Amino acid sequence: MYDLIVVGAGPAGLSAALTAYENGLKKILVVERDKEMGGILNQCIHNGFGLHLFKKELTGPEFAGRFIEKIKETDIEIMLDTMVLDMDKNKNVYILNTNGYKKLSAKAIILAMGCRERTRGAIATPGDRGAGVYTAGAAQRYMNMNGYSVGNKVVILGSGDIGLIMARRMTLEGAKVLACIEINPYSAGLRRNIKQCLEDFDIPLYLSHTITDIKCTNNRVSKVIISKVDEAYNIIEGSEIEIKCDTVLLSIGLIPENELSKEADITIDERTKGPVVYENMETSVEGIFCCGNVVQVHDLADNVAMEAKKAAKAACKYILEEKTFVREIKVEANKPITYTIPQKIHLPIEEKVVDISFRTNKVLDKCVIKVTNSNGEVVCKYPREYVIPAELEKINVPVSLIKDEQNSITIYIEED
Repeated sequence: MYDLIVVGAGPAGLSAALTAYENGLKKILVVERDKEMGGILNQCIHNGFGLHLFKKELTGPEFAGRFIEKIKETDIEIMLDTMVLDMDKNKNVYILNTNGYKKLSAKAIILAMGCRERTRGAIATPGDRGAGVYTAGAAQRYMNMNGYSVGNKVVILGSGDIGLIMARRMTLEGAKVLACIEINPYSAGLRRNIKQCLEDFDIPLYLSHTITDIKCTNNRVSKVIISKVDEAYNIIEGSEIEIKCDTVLLSIGLIPENELSKEADITIDERTKGPVVYENMETSVEGIFCCGNVVQVHDLADNVAMEAKKAAKAACKYILEEKTFVREIKVEANKPITYTIPQKIHLPIEEKVVDISFRTNKVLDKCVIKVTNSNGEVVCKYPREYVIPAELEKINVPVSLIKDEQNSITIYIEED
């Protein structure tokens, strides 16, 4: 039996395994379905990683390499090219690789499977079915790892960060990115990526627009029709624009990979599509923890790695039977906040503050984030110059403000 099994060897899994080892666990296994460690970072050859964690600007492979080199200096066992087929709440993991099918057991499990891209079918984009339609991540892998060009005249649907980064990448490789189309009245990407990947290259961003038709010639994309939408996302008749192109990249959101979580009867939050977690990243199943994009989609790999450290330290405490939790309280949210992580808090806890992250579904300038107790009393405030859906907000709530008689806290935002 292992002390700890970590599922996934991306930034979350590597950081979790290394932290657990540094905190005294010796029998650790990391299971990864790919042929190498690093996860999605291996195809992210742009810089911008590591500024928070390593105080240095790195590319994705360089960021992953920092963890990989440290892990190689330990006795952590790594199983590559290995698929986890199933998992149960008794912390049994069922794997398959070239050596066959095997059942493994652990005292604790950390889930770090990451997320996957939404596809054309997920949003039912109408039009012909031909070559030239890719998810932005697939195009990134083809170009950065396999050395293939995916197209010459490109339209990007959605303004997620991967799509924005690919707009710049394809432009630098000689392709013409004709437009970025976003159905919302705001961008889904970080402000810095809008500036560096679109504005710096004069790539137009159409907000409140979507693709309403894809036309193919000789089984290849030849043009798209985009249309404006109203506040209820209904198509506005007569607003059609035709753009001739040979490639469409989809940057329409990410979904946490939680098929294994569901197999283990872990409670899933329908808002995040990830597990419901406590402040220590433990799920509803005792002894199973999770971190990174399997919980919620993060903006930065640095934050993924730091969240993994928290999950690993909690797993170590669990294995060493240091649990002293007596009760729990709920973390609730009011609009425009769409969800919070964590959704629950154990009490009592050793930490002086609880880190809470969340996203909004509205752009707000000059506002105040407020936290109220069960009695409706405001216990803390956090002023902000702005909040936007593309950026994950974080606050630190002092545990001392959570009184014994309370059963919940509520987070909301007021415009200043």
